[in-house]
Amino acid sequence: MSTLARVRRAYARAAAVNRPEIWIDLRPQPEVEAEATTLDARLANGDQLPLAGRLFAAKGNIDVHGLPTTAGCPAYAYEPQADAPVVARLRAAGAIVLGTTNLDQFATGLVGTRSPHGPVRNAHDPARISGGSSSGSAVAVALGIVDFALGTDTAGSGRIPAAFNGIVGLKPTRGLVPTDGVVPACASIDCVTVFARTLPEAEQALSFMTSPPARALPPLPQRAPGPWRVAVPPRGQLGELDEGWAGAYEAAVAQLAAAGAELRELDLTPFTEAAAMLYQGAFVAERYTAVGGFIDKLMAEGGTGLDPTVAHIITGARDIPAHRLFADQAHLATLRTRALAELADADALLLPTAPGHPTLAEVAADPLGANARLGRFTNSTNLFDLAAVAVPAGEANGLPFGVMLIGPAFTDDRLATIARLLQPTTSIAVVGAHLSDQPLNPQLLALGARLDRTTTTAPVYRLHALRTTPPKPGLVHVGDGSDGGDGAAIEAEIWRLPAEGLGRFLSALPRPMTLGSVELADGTRVPGFLCEPSALTDAEDITAYGGWRAYLNR
Repeated sequence: MSTLARVRRAYARAAAVNRPEIWIDLRPQPEVEAEATTLDARLANGDQLPLAGRLFAAKGNIDVHGLPTTAGCPAYAYEPQADAPVVARLRAAGAIVLGTTNLDQFATGLVGTRSPHGPVRNAHDPARISGGSSSGSAVAVALGIVDFALGTDTAGSGRIPAAFNGIVGLKPTRGLVPTDGVVPACASIDCVTVFARTLPEAEQALSFMTSPPARALPPLPQRAPGPWRVAVPPRGQLGELDEGWAGAYEAAVAQLAAAGAELRELDLTPFTEAAAMLYQGAFVAERYTAVGGFIDKLMAEGGTGLDPTVAHIITGARDIPAHRLFADQAHLATLRTRALAELADADALLLPTAPGHPTLAEVAADPLGANARLGRFTNSTNLFDLAAVAVPAGEANGLPFGVMLIGPAFTDDRLATIARLLQPTTSIAVVGAHLSDQPLNPQLLALGARLDRTTTTAPVYRLHALRTTPPKPGLVHVGDGSDGGDGAAIEAEIWRLPAEGLGRFLSALPRPMTLGSVELADGTRVPGFLCEPSALTDAEDITAYGGWRAYLNR
């Protein structure tokens, strides 16, 4: 599908879902169509644009050139002179930004309701919150308007909305993604994050956003060989959870164990104690440093456009004494030492992303209490300088349920690898250019695929060298001798990939390749690549080599 067609489909989808509260500024469709047309022309001329055709949105506190940056407060708006680096890098790779999204004002909240543009309703149940502060970005992804979206995460804003809307949220190690061109919440711990419907899509986008670490990589503990070691807290330390949530979490724990992970018990106390400090301690003073002067001035002029809860939180931090901040920093250091000691013999900590999913009415009745509860498991992550990935893990009471994996700084890839064990997967058989170390294998890797095993097909196929670029073989079912055919066993690799990734893969599959059911040597069947018989007219029969690699090495 052309980029222009994808843009038109996105705007049609935005109109169909009728969720205007998602957006602060949605770019005019003719303007975006013109950009898409230029992009398609560049592709036709051979330009290498790895994210071509991918559409994204940016949270309203991230600079997008040509749109005002408001941070959810119209009176704060300014016209950025350039894209934030994260936006610029994605656009340089061929992605197109559709607009800026609604958020909890000044990125202060985990609820998605603290905005003069209105609360962003949940993608699955409009009576419930979407989660914040990156509310609009998450819902734009969940409703299929954009492929991925940028958020920010200080207390959990790149993870809570992911859990509530059934999508993936990647919160990278602090500093891996630049925060230049981002209105700060707490500048020392803010992170730019990415939402997507699948883990491979999120990882692909994040790969274009990162920078070389600005700080020395810490020595990570040498990992002994063996299964992944995942820490889980005792049930009693999770505290009160919504009905059905404990069972959903325990099912995710069991799924990891069934996938071969080794479970270890962890004391969650230092994590939950630090979580309470983010807003109840002196660290909230950094929010006043970011925008407190502006809020004071605006309140003196009448406070038009200010969310009252946000104004209360930020102005309330104005008079925190310096000695309290130093005391909290010392206490936090002690808690972090304890937390890292708990994690020392584990590759990751598995937690529910949130303890429950409130309704819009419940948050309106108790805005501070509801928000504080939501951050029980997420607030400590950035205070402790940890990395995290939030992924869907089934449902609880008919709503999306999510978990997150947390680990030390710079273990981002490890966390994503473990998270794949929680994702629905499917198998696919490949016999040619998608084999390991072959030219098209990166297409599988980009979708999060992992090699399961090497085997052979049942002896009912013939293999032909097609005249394609790059060279690839065509596998055709012919039957065995018992039914008049003259098939043979052909070398094949079986790859596991996310179920959603298979759909993306098939949408880009060129003729004459087709997907069919491939019978393996053990009698089982898996989806795999076959070839249209019409493509064999001038193709060399290479069945005698027993496989594509043997043919290439002839």
